[in-house]
Amino acid sequence: MTQKIWNVYLSGEIHSDWRERIIEGSKAKGLAVTFTSAVTDHDASDMIGVNILGSEEDNFWRDRKASGINSIRTSTQIKAADLVVVRFGPQYKQWNAAFDAGFAVALGKPMVTLHDAELDHPLKEVDEAAKATCRQPEQVVEILSYLLS
Repeated sequence: MTQKIWNVYLSGEIHSDWRERIIEGSKAKGLAVTFTSAVTDHDASDMIGVNILGSEEDNFWRDRKASGINSIRTSTQIKAADLVVVRFGPQYKQWNAAFDAGFAVALGKPMVTLHDAELDHPLKEVDEAAKATCRQPEQVVEILSYLLS
């Protein structure tokens, strides 16, 4: 019998190596998992709308064009996911990550959050909806290892 390959969507903060740590840790353990995520090249993500649909003088409309296109990718990948991992970083407001978390919960997708203890209070409702809250990417790998064994 063939082992199911889990599809894990990695959402959130793009300014640290947390995705790579989860991916590499999963590879090292030989886990049957594939990973998807939003475009993590900030400039490519921000400019996709005007690159395809034409320039905008107002940054609001530039960002709106990009978010519409990016949301096609994000919503499709979250719908296809077996598990959604949402990382909230310490430096920036992560509105997109919070939206992804709510979308995942609304779809009934199991979710794991990943953030530092300083964010426990502002994320208490998000964490309540999560099946686990991790502090380190390696904890996510250990959860995946447990789930897939």
